[in-house]
Amino acid sequence: MKRFEVDENGFYGRFGGAYVPDKLRPCIEELQNAYLRIMDTEGFKRDYDRLLRHYVGRPSPLYLAERLSDKYGCRIYLKREDLNHTGAHKINNAIGQALIARSMGKRRIIAETGAGQHGVATATVCALMGMECRVYMGRVDVERQQANVRKMEMLGAEVVAVDSGGATLKGAVDAAVDAWCDAPSDSYYLIGSAVGPHPYPDMVARLQSVISEEITRQLMESEGRDYPDYLIACIGGGSNASGTIYHYLDREETRIVLAEAGGMGAGSGRSAATLTVGREGLLHGSRTLVMQDDSGNVIEPYSISAGLDYPGIGPLFAHIAEQGRAVTYAVTDDEALRAAMELTRLEGIIPALESSHALAVLGKVPFGRENVVVLTVSGRGDKDMDTYIKSLPSGESSEGTHNCM
Repeated sequence: MKRFEVDENGFYGRFGGAYVPDKLRPCIEELQNAYLRIMDTEGFKRDYDRLLRHYVGRPSPLYLAERLSDKYGCRIYLKREDLNHTGAHKINNAIGQALIARSMGKRRIIAETGAGQHGVATATVCALMGMECRVYMGRVDVERQQANVRKMEMLGAEVVAVDSGGATLKGAVDAAVDAWCDAPSDSYYLIGSAVGPHPYPDMVARLQSVISEEITRQLMESEGRDYPDYLIACIGGGSNASGTIYHYLDREETRIVLAEAGGMGAGSGRSAATLTVGREGLLHGSRTLVMQDDSGNVIEPYSISAGLDYPGIGPLFAHIAEQGRAVTYAVTDDEALRAAMELTRLEGIIPALESSHALAVLGKVPFGRENVVVLTVSGRGDKDMDTYIKSLPSGESSEGTHNCM
């Protein structure tokens, strides 16, 4: 077994597993026994490939950002997941899990969402496949992501606002799991990130691995080699990051750099910097790193980015952090906002706030002129325009642009 693969019990090292209520145990075991078998069938492979190509629009481009490269003194390629149908990487996973659910005879889909991108992707796929869809979303996120809420409703999904758990992503996950417990036999929980009980972290990583699979081919075409010196991705739970690094985990020539949500500062008590300040614990059915107090109570996370506003991390990332396979930076809200404006003005690409955290890392890593860097732009910034407008008034935006140019 490779060093970073999940074992037969769903563990990456000592992280992972499936700690679920007895009521959900049959559902989890059913999925554990089915997902690899289904994903290995010719029918699944054919349908998944067809939809990724002709519905999502894959492969997504690997774009050499020349002006950004000039500024940071290296060759920076952007993996453009923002150009996918629905505007983010989330659609890769949603299509795959919906196909698995359909193969298992499920017709009712339950999902959680933070920034709304996973919710939109799930609602989109349910409309495509004629499946019932209910999406749980923290009330705070409902208010700051109104455009995505309206998209989900237009697509036929029922959006349920959740007030518990800080009214953000953790509360939405809690509510989705509770709903699954109430109707386990006819429902499928389509989780959006590489978190939760086994097999979800492994399944999501496998479905998102189309990202790194494409990177290997695209780099060979553009650079004459199939690996970068650096891979950079933002991380909340770990869906786009797991897909970005999947085919490079055991390739030591590629350095992995992760950007998590530092909020007001990792040590401020107002962040979602789990890899920086988290401790081992249980969260949503998995043993991983969790933001918690001395009594083991989960600390409510904070980030300007709804998609990174989660108090845990996928077990794969807890493992690779412990093994020293990745370097992690806690990026503050202000740093992410400045990085978003920089990409917008240098390359004409408005990124999602989640992706902006990854972009902010560019100023923190000592690249060499010969280094090839691949950074995943996990989503586009349409959903975050209200936040950008409120946070970066026109005068401040212009001044900040001059400073970073």
